[in-house]
Amino acid sequence: MVIHCLVHLDRRFWQLKEVSCSLGCKRRMKMENDEEYNWDNTTSVSEFILLGLSSHPNTQLVLFVFFLAIYLATLFGNSLLIALVKSDSRLHTPMYFFLANLSFLDISYTTTTVPQMLVHLLSTKRSISYVACVAQMYVFLSLGISECILYAVMAYDRYVAICHPLRYTVIMSRSVCVKMAISFWVSGFFFAMLNTGFTMRLPYCNLNEINHFFCEVPAILKLACADTRLTELVIFVVAVIILLTPLSLILISYVFIIEAILRISSGEGKIKAFSTCTSHITVVTLFYGAGMFMYMRPASNYSPERDKCFPSCTMWCLPS
Repeated sequence: MVIHCLVHLDRRFWQLKEVSCSLGCKRRMKMENDEEYNWDNTTSVSEFILLGLSSHPNTQLVLFVFFLAIYLATLFGNSLLIALVKSDSRLHTPMYFFLANLSFLDISYTTTTVPQMLVHLLSTKRSISYVACVAQMYVFLSLGISECILYAVMAYDRYVAICHPLRYTVIMSRSVCVKMAISFWVSGFFFAMLNTGFTMRLPYCNLNEINHFFCEVPAILKLACADTRLTELVIFVVAVIILLTPLSLILISYVFIIEAILRISSGEGKIKAFSTCTSHITVVTLFYGAGMFMYMRPASNYSPERDKCFPSCTMWCLPS
């Protein structure tokens, strides 16, 4: 009797094991099918929809006129500065060389996003292809990072001009200025490759509506149907390097500049020396403040309605 029971239990054990294996195989097949389905979904996103700043027709018309006027003024002002620097030999100095680079950056920076935004304000179709979105994100980040480093270079230029005026032309020679310009342009396009690559490597499923007027990293990450923690970490580390390192160099430069200005005996000399730095300080405060607000915070704090207006405000408020 005992032997019969043991045989019966042994049979039941193997039957349960077969059922368990069968269920496990089915579960694995289902997971593989789900993964294949998700992969198909990620490749199906061929375009994104940009929701823009407003969906009200009257507001869109007002925004179109406003941004068009400022965009044209930006193009005219910066183009005029570049032309003056190139044509007037008296402006062939390091300071104006970097100002011309800044003007070209501003023209490129706004042209990357604004013309498309103006078209979408008057159109019912607000789509942008996947490839165009990647390109826009990459170029926008490249120019922004280059501008970030350029402000540090301009701070160093002011430091040499005020603290070492007799050696200024030797230290800031033409070859040195060209090498500095090449360095911040190359750095911008390199670091932007990291941010863009890690952002667009994520799978994007059926959600394709970007609550923004251009393809910006925080807005794109909201659409990812995968874990974004690694990408957010990479973006944060790059932001620390790109924002805090140049900002630290700027602050150190201005510590020495202020110390040198305080040693000037005449009040008129102090005012003249400091006046050459006030506009730079203002732009640096606005630019770095905006950059830290957008890229050095958790993604959970991202607010679409607030954050899509913030870049547009800082883009126009920064003087060229």
